[in-house]
Amino acid sequence: MRSVIPLVLLGLGSMITALDFTIVYVALPQIARDAGFSPHALQWVVSAYAVPFGGFLLLGGRLSDLLGRRRMFVTGLLLYGAASLLGGLATSPAPLIGARALQGLGGAVLMPATLSLVVTMFAEGPARTRAMTVWAVSGAAGLSLGALLGGLLTGAFGWEAVFFVNVPAAAAAAAAAFAVLTPDGGRRAGGFDLPGALTGTAGVTGLVFAVAQGPQWGWTSPAVLASAAAAAALLAGFFVVERRTRIPLLPPRLLANRHTSAGAVAILVYGLTLQCVPYFLTLHFQDVLGYDAVESGLAFLGPTLAITAGNLAAERLIPRLGLRGTLAASLGVGVAGTAALASLLSPGGSYIGLLAGLVGYGLGTGLSFATMFTLASTGVAPHEQGVVSGLSSTVLQAGNAAGLAVLVAVAGRDTAGLTGQALRATTAAGLRSAVWAAAAISVIGVVATLALAPARTRAAARPDGPRDTPARLAG
Repeated sequence: MRSVIPLVLLGLGSMITALDFTIVYVALPQIARDAGFSPHALQWVVSAYAVPFGGFLLLGGRLSDLLGRRRMFVTGLLLYGAASLLGGLATSPAPLIGARALQGLGGAVLMPATLSLVVTMFAEGPARTRAMTVWAVSGAAGLSLGALLGGLLTGAFGWEAVFFVNVPAAAAAAAAAFAVLTPDGGRRAGGFDLPGALTGTAGVTGLVFAVAQGPQWGWTSPAVLASAAAAAALLAGFFVVERRTRIPLLPPRLLANRHTSAGAVAILVYGLTLQCVPYFLTLHFQDVLGYDAVESGLAFLGPTLAITAGNLAAERLIPRLGLRGTLAASLGVGVAGTAALASLLSPGGSYIGLLAGLVGYGLGTGLSFATMFTLASTGVAPHEQGVVSGLSSTVLQAGNAAGLAVLVAVAGRDTAGLTGQALRATTAAGLRSAVWAAAAISVIGVVATLALAPARTRAAARPDGPRDTPARLAG
């Protein structure tokens, strides 16, 4: 019981972070009207969160290792709650964009702290697998609850409510952390890799900025090209610094760990593909099937239940198939489900007609999520779990930003002058192409997992057998 309460709290931390990916989307039209955003500037409500979130994740993870995971968990929650309050009080674009940037910074501190706490509080084997399942289920619930809450709160109380709802949740979680999480103790001895922190954070931030703004500003626009070039130079400098410094922000030996490198590649492919599918589902529900915000949120309950079932099934499959086998199988299910979903997207379809694809996609997504993060953390010393959590989260965010940019371009269709059924048919065709592309690219994840992850060295333990060892889990 003593381990259940902290796990519930960490699940709430995961849910708070995931919630913001979807809760703001359905409120964007009302935000544009009430806060005075132009159509061009409105995308900054999303980008102002995504850029600092993606850019500071690695630094946030390392700070958890150095300063203490509970400290950074509470710090992230307080930043997130304060930023949400400022966002709800904003009445014009500049303050709202600033609040969203602060939210992104809070999320970049909170997410790796939460994940590293889950990993370090539970030993490798069934206990950690179960904890990762709870973490993954909470994140999946947050994504779908965000879509539903966004519609309900915006309709009942206005767009400000999608920000205010985070305040009591963050405050309660921060207060509970002092009661249920083990104190960090003193700070770890040693210095801090300031050159690595500056070059790495600036490089990833520039990369996420370029990828996020490319579709809106054009990939050949001076700002995007300059940001991409600066990001490449900074990241090259970052890896040079990491090889030479005595106290690296990202120790190169972590990338030599085949569990971590294979997990990172799987997470990258997942971010490029399966993580992007809900965006296109939202467009299909609203622009093709004609659902309103509340109906769209309710429509996500189907895939959410399938994702939850996949999360729970992963806990039982890992002891039988090993991490490598479970991840390859789960990505395979995700590929098949996403392909089936793509084939079912049509203007004359219905929600019932989509269920087979939604269930297959959800099962594959749920099976993959906890498994790939568990794989990435396997064989890593406890004092370096924060930086691995930050690395995994950074890869996921960067992959998601790049994947959306590419897949949105694939989905693009000329709809000028189209109305009614012709508009819905053209939109559905574009969305179908994007989801087909996601399924095709996902195959890389299956191949990479089989090629990079360590092969099984022992037979997997039976459910009633002895406790799994890292060697068994690596299979």
